[in-house]
Amino acid sequence: MHCACYNNLDHLPTMVHHEDLFSRRCILVNGPVIVGAGPSGLAVGAGLQQQGVPFVIVDRADCIASLWQNKTYDRLKLHLPKQFCQLPYFPFPPNFPEYPSKYQFIDYLESYAKKFEISPRFNESVQSAKYDETCGLWRVTTVKGNCEVEYICRWLVVATGENAEKVVPDFEGLDEFGGTVMHACDYRSGDVFEGKRVLVVGCGNSGMEVSLDLCHHNAFPSMVVRSSVHILPREIGGKSTFELANKLMNWLPIKVVDKILILLAWYTLGNLEKYGIKRPSKGPLQLKNSKGKTPVLDIGALQKIKSGKIQIVPGIKKFSPGRVELVNGANLEIDSVMLATGYKSNVPSWLKDDEFFSKGGMPIRPFPEGWKGKAGVYSVGFTGRGLSGASIDAIKVAQDIGNIWKQETKQPNHYVTISCDRKCNK
Repeated sequence: MHCACYNNLDHLPTMVHHEDLFSRRCILVNGPVIVGAGPSGLAVGAGLQQQGVPFVIVDRADCIASLWQNKTYDRLKLHLPKQFCQLPYFPFPPNFPEYPSKYQFIDYLESYAKKFEISPRFNESVQSAKYDETCGLWRVTTVKGNCEVEYICRWLVVATGENAEKVVPDFEGLDEFGGTVMHACDYRSGDVFEGKRVLVVGCGNSGMEVSLDLCHHNAFPSMVVRSSVHILPREIGGKSTFELANKLMNWLPIKVVDKILILLAWYTLGNLEKYGIKRPSKGPLQLKNSKGKTPVLDIGALQKIKSGKIQIVPGIKKFSPGRVELVNGANLEIDSVMLATGYKSNVPSWLKDDEFFSKGGMPIRPFPEGWKGKAGVYSVGFTGRGLSGASIDAIKVAQDIGNIWKQETKQPNHYVTISCDRKCNK
């Protein structure tokens, strides 16, 4: 059986299924396929739903926002005030605190999906997505159990985000260490580490918060600070530092705003070099824009560092049974290793022959131009600007697809059928 591909699909229902004796289905989608059911994918879906544009969302997990539900620690709260984290068209409930907890945010996302009647197709892992120039359509292949599904669609929205896969560095001797080795995505609470000596590798927001949580559970964390890092107070004078920076950016150059932030941080937090923490030469906002490196917003870890309850150590040279040797020659006896070493995009593993994304899985064109590529491909959640950046791009994507949709559905109901060489079944 051959697929009939169309350069105008407005005559079709939302999805047309073709099945045969093989374990593969071919589905024509009368609208975009959105890959990822996290906040980015949900935001695009809400925008399309309001315009009457049909769509399909697929996700490899069994729930929405699986990163938030399955790969975050219990004490996590939003780092920014809620007004900067809400998704389009639906604000947070007024009774939510300024910094909602992870569980409150998950409840909000569940309510969001329900409000906009978004029903993702879960447990479908995308194997490949490729633009078929013969048809002028995208072919998105997924696997669910023993069944393979090929979606054929006009538009593809990549909403898997920057944090799809954990990053695990290769350290000499780690296999011989013998103690517990865990990535921060598998960490929930420090209660199982009570009384343990834990080496936390990484000094970003996750590394800082995991170290703080370990202290609260009477563990003994040592945090590896291999390079310089910007640490800012979460609030200055009772106001969000992020909000202050945004307001200053409306009036002043970014270099001037960076200098103001560093001065305020020094005044609020003090000189951190004596504790082993050095600031980069480039300012926090400039570094964020150029390298995507997010400054740490302190919520209490610095107090533990200053009191000595969180020990700062330099880079790692190698591991051996029950201990780690540092680059300064010091040796630490440790029980566990916590890898707060971040995440990366997985787009290159499934998006084929596309020049929109780099080898690292990020849009080649920087924000605010990285939301749209050629041949109907879009990206949401790759701005390096968190939920607020994802919301901005989601609105653009939904409006762009909606405008094309409306123009084409107003045209006379005529179309051209193109015969494709590929078959739906293998």
